Amino acid sequence: MKRISIISFFLILSFLLILPSTTFAQENQVPASLKASIMQRLGIDTDITIVYSRPGVKGRKIWGELVPYGMAPGNKYSNDKPYPWRAGANENTTIEFSKDVLIEGNKLAAGKYGIHMIPSKEDWVIIFSKNNSAWGSFAYNQEEDALQVTVTPVEAPHQEWLKYGFDHLAGTSATAFLYWEKLKVPFKIELPKE
Repeated sequence: MKRISIISFFLILSFLLILPSTTFAQENQVPASLKASIMQRLGIDTDITIVYSRPGVKGRKIWGELVPYGMAPGNKYSNDKPYPWRAGANENTTIEFSKDVLIEGNKLAAGKYGIHMIPSKEDWVIIFSKNNSAWGSFAYNQEEDALQVTVTPVEAPHQEWLKYGFDHLAGTSATAFLYWEKLKVPFKIELPKE
């Protein structure tokens, strides 16, 4: 009987030692879409920070297929409601402004916003949502929109990994962009005139 108790003790001990390493390995798997961020300052003290995850093209057709034109059809995660694209991968892409700005000429208050997009073959709608903590766009609610702007994407050389950046820096303005596959989606950000 004593021998069985000792064997049982060592089996339980072995299990307890193996379990944390298995859990640790699962929690520390490298995601397919790595997280990234970019920051740009305008003027003296207006910081713009975009945080996103970077999916790869990986030989797939992106626009109109992987990322559908228009709203994505509803599914079990969205309670069967159509939803916009999350403008990246994994959790919601966010953009944060330390001061009030103008986006395509429209005022947007300082703060952190979730970015969603509705692509089409011609023009795209970029949505700045007050909800910046969603996982993707499945729970998107138009009532939480702070601003929607419409922009025109431009063709560009192949970009394997989705990225955000800033072009046309002019001190108090810049053009932010999403760039993936062979498309660049620009939106102008500028400081309000005082």
